[in-house]
Amino acid sequence: MSLRVAIVGSGPAGIYTAEALTKQAGEPVEIDVLDRLPTPYGLVRYGVAPDHTSIKSIAGYLRKVLELPSVRFLGGVELGSDVSAGDLADSYDAVVYCTGAMVDRHLGIPGEDLPGSVAATDFVNWYCGHPDMPPDAFSLDSTEVAVIGVGNVAVDVVRILAKTADELRSTDVPEEVLDRLAKSQVTGIHMIGRRGPEHAKFTLKELRELGELANCDVLVRPEEAGSGDLGELSRQIRGNVEVLRSWSLRASAGRPRRLDVRFWLRPVEILGSSRVEALRLERTRLADGRVVGTGEYETIPVGMVLRSVGYQSVPLPGVPFDTATMTVPNVAGRVSEGQYVAGWLKRGPTGVIGTNKSDAAETVRTLLADLAGRTGRPGPRTRLDDLLASRGVRPVTYDQWLGIEAAEAALAASLGRGEHVKLVGRPAMLTACGHLPAEPRL
Repeated sequence: MSLRVAIVGSGPAGIYTAEALTKQAGEPVEIDVLDRLPTPYGLVRYGVAPDHTSIKSIAGYLRKVLELPSVRFLGGVELGSDVSAGDLADSYDAVVYCTGAMVDRHLGIPGEDLPGSVAATDFVNWYCGHPDMPPDAFSLDSTEVAVIGVGNVAVDVVRILAKTADELRSTDVPEEVLDRLAKSQVTGIHMIGRRGPEHAKFTLKELRELGELANCDVLVRPEEAGSGDLGELSRQIRGNVEVLRSWSLRASAGRPRRLDVRFWLRPVEILGSSRVEALRLERTRLADGRVVGTGEYETIPVGMVLRSVGYQSVPLPGVPFDTATMTVPNVAGRVSEGQYVAGWLKRGPTGVIGTNKSDAAETVRTLLADLAGRTGRPGPRTRLDDLLASRGVRPVTYDQWLGIEAAEAALAASLGRGEHVKLVGRPAMLTACGHLPAEPRL
């Protein structure tokens, strides 16, 4: 009898887990990769900026895993509403949860809930065409925008705000989103870090891209770029600081948009009556390795604040969760008997996409060792297919997902735009693959 494993989440962590199972298992294995969305690839499809085509090409590698004979993709199946953790435990020898880190951390300051103060995740989901984010979610009618954070996600957000719609026309940005980007009123962007340039989390490649923007002046204040010795810094950090210092010597070239990269400032309050009108900041410094306020304040007029200060996972129904670390407690991927975890849900939002490969391999080694040590294993008692059918849940198959891909390629051709243009919303996707929604559940 084949070993049967369910993987919840079809992003890089989930698909790398499926790949590791096929390579490490010493017996036949049947793997079902479940996702609440009708589309696979998770962060690669809905988190990587549309103009980063080289990173998005990772989907080609993940595709090969989903096309293995031992792997099935079951889209549109949501944990908690369609199936429970108990259902999966009854249907499989083991379950691996790989749902990532889906929400942004909060700033925890007054005014954060004002309209116009939003998570960078929402903005990323919007321009990436995530079906949970309607195309009219952002109007970009403010001339000044603040992006809080100096990591790669913040850089992506800034770059999309700074580029013209024509520069993004060859990407897979949904047509409805592209129309709104074309009407953007944004002329000033402020990217703000609490610490100095040497503490920024963006990579050198991402940073240099900002300096190549044709539509936007990128400016750094000399007093915030630092002037100390760079000898003790790592090569990566030294490169970042050198680039930022070179920008501090620039004068404005009069481009249509302006990006001010700011350091040593922390948000203390978002101001406004019915919506965001300004952001109040306090100058900071380091004291014993910690960021402290200096009591010196400034206020910048902005109509939108995008926070990009880190991701965090959310609890899954029926799965243990540590609210202190915002991860699932585990030992080398083992949560409890038959339950495992991989990816950001396992270790927190650290590393790059490729980090999930070794992380998944560790979890799979633990899983296979556990199952090899069990004698008289009864095996799964039910079939998930029968359970879903009894509840009127019709999963989106891999072949049906290919129908969505084909529709997106046809849309791009009809618009004269690149290779693919993303469809907007679940109904459009389900129509494209000939998969109508199930009857309402009673």
